[in-house]
Amino acid sequence: MSETDVDLVNLDPRNFTILIVDDNSTNLSVAVDYLEESGFTVLVAQDGESALKRAKYARPHLILLDVLMPGIDGFETCCRLKSDRDTKDIPVIFLTALSDTEDKVKGFKFGAVDYVTKPIQKEELLARLTTHLRIQALAQQLQQQNQQLQQQALELKAAKEAAEAANRELERLANVDSLTQIANRRRFDEHLNQEWRRLTREQAPLSLILCDIDYFKGYNDYYGHQAGDECLRQVAQTIAEILERPGDLVARYGGEEIAAILPNTTAEGAIQIAELIHLGIRRLKIPHVRSTVSSYVTLSLGISSQVPNRQLSPESLIAAADKALYAAKERGRNRYYLYGT
Repeated sequence: MSETDVDLVNLDPRNFTILIVDDNSTNLSVAVDYLEESGFTVLVAQDGESALKRAKYARPHLILLDVLMPGIDGFETCCRLKSDRDTKDIPVIFLTALSDTEDKVKGFKFGAVDYVTKPIQKEELLARLTTHLRIQALAQQLQQQNQQLQQQALELKAAKEAAEAANRELERLANVDSLTQIANRRRFDEHLNQEWRRLTREQAPLSLILCDIDYFKGYNDYYGHQAGDECLRQVAQTIAEILERPGDLVARYGGEEIAAILPNTTAEGAIQIAELIHLGIRRLKIPHVRSTVSSYVTLSLGISSQVPNRQLSPESLIAAADKALYAAKERGRNRYYLYGT
């Protein structure tokens, strides 16, 4: 049992403070003697105003409150105790000689938990008091457990969210090329196969553009590999910005080659994209003194387009784009070529 747990079977009176409120000194003395003999710590007040102050300051575990008192009576005192957030949870048991049912109902309405009638009988007083202390202790224990459960739930939620975020990041890292920050070859293969299967069912076109930086080896030899990496990053990001549709994918295919997968795109649509790519790279104006086709970095592009079917495979689309890329280079580079034209 932890320090905050309560033994509900054997409540130790020494752990509890009781406030007795009664304007009759004889009644007050009797109740104090009974409780102190049983081991309780006892506080006293002889009117409602004093009781409110003592309860707010001392925070007793239970209040024994006389109904008939000068000034504010027990009903009003109880009402004010229950309206104060510092004392509203303290159980109140009325001490009264009243036997009228209406008065008892009134007391319960104001928030009392029980009645002890006068003259006070020690056994009855202790039985009722102990019962409500147990109820209060159980309520506090349940509240603590609920708070612990809520905290654990929040921690579990936070841990789950952190794990999900970590998994998303791992997934992203597994699918992203670390240099260019576009999709890597693994993601390219996965996406191409996925779109091939989907468009086989829909019988819609799928296009592919393979892009190769012209004379990139010469660029690296002249400017250095760090500059070459930066050049590749700029080219990749520029192409990625041009392809805006959710189903399109720009990926690093290998080395200085960048691929663009274009689902639901005809050959004519792929040519338009190729022209936009050429325009975007031209606007970068990255110097390339080792190029024989331009003073700036340029691209050669190979385009292929098919309506996927079960007799073909995605590799046929790649092979066609690769042949088209070779043809673009053979025809002088810095251009695009559509396979089959």
